[in-house]
Amino acid sequence: MPMIIEHIDAIARKLQKNVLCITFTPQNTEDFSNRNRYNWKEDTLRKTICNWLTEQHIIWKPCHHFANEDFMSRYEGQVFLDVPYDETDPLYLLVRDYLENPDGSMRFKTVGFWHLLLEQAMTNAHHDEAGFWEKRAENF
Repeated sequence: MPMIIEHIDAIARKLQKNVLCITFTPQNTEDFSNRNRYNWKEDTLRKTICNWLTEQHIIWKPCHHFANEDFMSRYEGQVFLDVPYDETDPLYLLVRDYLENPDGSMRFKTVGFWHLLLEQAMTNAHHDEAGFWEKRAENF
């Protein structure tokens, strides 16, 4: 069953705040053909992380990359986290400490932990105008 997955920048604009997301990549990102075969549904690490988020009562949902008017890409398993980027927030610290090593490097080689500023997301505010994507699709 197809589902509509929002872009991470659209989520930030809707919530009017900075947002966090997690990205996943295949083991060997140097081999572009391997990247094209990446199946997020079969990524056991992604499943483990999403299960952990759920067990910790952290609200998450699938999200898409930062929207680009000139390029369409397929969904690659990214997730939005409904957790504030706040070094004093216990949920943020829990997620950060699960995903990152104490030195700030990522604990898992194929996982990225990202903070998107609302200011950056607002550069795509015109995407929210009625009919914007329908008009872009006509010229694709």
